[in-house]
Amino acid sequence: MSNVAAILQAHPRPVITVSPQASTIHAAQLMNGEHIGALVVVDNQRVLGIFTERDMLNRVVAINKDPAKTTVGDVMTREPICARPDSTRAECEAVMRRRRIRHLPVIDDGELVGMISVHDLLEDMAHEQAETIHTLYDFMNVAWSE
Repeated sequence: MSNVAAILQAHPRPVITVSPQASTIHAAQLMNGEHIGALVVVDNQRVLGIFTERDMLNRVVAINKDPAKTTVGDVMTREPICARPDSTRAECEAVMRRRRIRHLPVIDDGELVGMISVHDLLEDMAHEQAETIHTLYDFMNVAWSE
């Protein structure tokens, strides 16, 4: 089974971050432009929180706050649950399912090194299953041809 480091290596992409002073409209436009569902909120390279589509919906739109005047720091999820590069896919899946979250920042020695999403985990699982199917198919063809 894969770990977070292997999953990030298979699909390298930069982690998109935002300042806690940024407006939520700026954050929403950034997420929309990057086609992502969450931003890591950082200040001086220190992770302060995470800002997700759900935060925007529940903490800004649903209560009629002005997204141009509301800062990310005011509505972000503080102290986000994070993964480590050596966390397994199963560990991440369990945390995401139990906490009902879709994104985990990845921290290594206090430094932000990536972001993993439910989509990444599903893609990794599908790849692993495809490899297993291919291996079994090859095994069966060899066994039947003997």
